[in-house]
Amino acid sequence: MSLEAAARPSRVRYRVLGFACSLSMITYLDRACFSTAAPSIAAELGLTDVSQLKWTMTSFAIAYAAFEIPAGAMGDRIGPRAMLMRIVLWWSACTALTGVVGLRVGATALGGLGTLVALRFLFGAGEAGAYPNITRALHNWFPSRSWETAQGLVFMSGRLMGGVTPLIWAILVGGTASSAPLMGWRGAFLLFGLVGVVWAVAFSLWFRDRPDDHPDVNAAERALIGSEPIPTASHANVPWKAILTSRSLWALCIMYCAINYAWAFNMTYLPSYLEERFGVTQGDRVGAIYKGAPLWVGAAGCFLGGVFVNGLARLLGDRRRARQALGVSALSLGAVCWWGAVRAENIHQFSILISLAAFTVDLTLGAAWATCQDLGRAHAAVTAACMNTIGTLGNALAGWLIGALVEQSIVARAKSLDVAVVQLSSADKHLAVLGGYQSAFGTFMFAFILAAACWTLIHPKAPLGYDHDEPSPILT
Repeated sequence: MSLEAAARPSRVRYRVLGFACSLSMITYLDRACFSTAAPSIAAELGLTDVSQLKWTMTSFAIAYAAFEIPAGAMGDRIGPRAMLMRIVLWWSACTALTGVVGLRVGATALGGLGTLVALRFLFGAGEAGAYPNITRALHNWFPSRSWETAQGLVFMSGRLMGGVTPLIWAILVGGTASSAPLMGWRGAFLLFGLVGVVWAVAFSLWFRDRPDDHPDVNAAERALIGSEPIPTASHANVPWKAILTSRSLWALCIMYCAINYAWAFNMTYLPSYLEERFGVTQGDRVGAIYKGAPLWVGAAGCFLGGVFVNGLARLLGDRRRARQALGVSALSLGAVCWWGAVRAENIHQFSILISLAAFTVDLTLGAAWATCQDLGRAHAAVTAACMNTIGTLGNALAGWLIGALVEQSIVARAKSLDVAVVQLSSADKHLAVLGGYQSAFGTFMFAFILAAACWTLIHPKAPLGYDHDEPSPILT
């Protein structure tokens, strides 16, 4: 190797980012396929409406929240490699098993709604810790000035896959007027589970927790990655008191809960809503694009978030203030978008406005997760897990509340007509379902306003567990 080549940093960190991005894609593939398959699953289980699957969505989110912090703390302790391998293999098995629930073998059905709720709980428990441990890996492999961009690319990749999943589903399962489906919905779940297993094997063979442990990293790249001042602390001694008393972290958690609540609709009920209101069919490929539109458009927000923070940091002279300014302005605009979406008259207007609302959320994701790294430093994974735990409670609330509002609207409609729910005409049930969704949409505007307000309270001055009189290691 020439002296000039040796002086140039190797680029192993970008392959690490590639693994992180591909993992994010698989995460969203497995999440989005469930919401896309929800009408088929509901019909297979003999349910009257997708809203009756609300506990399958809620149980996933509850388990995800419950196990997020332990998984993050474990990642800080033993490293992200072992944790991510375990996480991906676990959730891949749950994805494959989802395709078996309700399968009839002779006269016997392999489980029903209760089994699916339990499986989704295990799914959430297994997947918990994925993004905190990705954050731990990025913290180890990238300098602080690249955190927002790296985090943004990770979430951009996930959003893109979540957006394309309905289209993949339409091709694999929906079929077209001229071609039969390539497989049933059960086969699709088995296929998607296999994808995760392949990723886990490749990741385990190549990835190392730290640059010092990877044979392909040269001294120049190690110096580049380690050029930012990062406090040292024992991974075993998590500063729980500092975590529980940090106003900035609590504001960050509440903000993340609010945006997760407002955003969860895109990953849970949106496909069913578009089918119910606008007559989109499962084999409709244009309709599939609309089902994934918030994720397609949001992906651009994930990418641009780091660019915006960099530009605002140069303008304001402070990276923390740049994140705050972006959070307040973007999420305020998101509230306006949902105000317009509630009044949209056709699928084009509705899809454009909710996609723009998703875009404003995703502009802030890199800033939110990079703030966790600023606060947590040696405890970056557990700090990120705290934020994601509270954030996932927003997902759980949305999964349950939207379904409950739809069910309540159906019951109220039947009561007003003095008939049983099962006796409602298709037209009356259709109106009731849409009314339930409309009630939920109004709460999304409030969630955006609350999230924007929370950003005004996020002021990380020093890492958790360190004396706030010490100079902050955060570069401007």
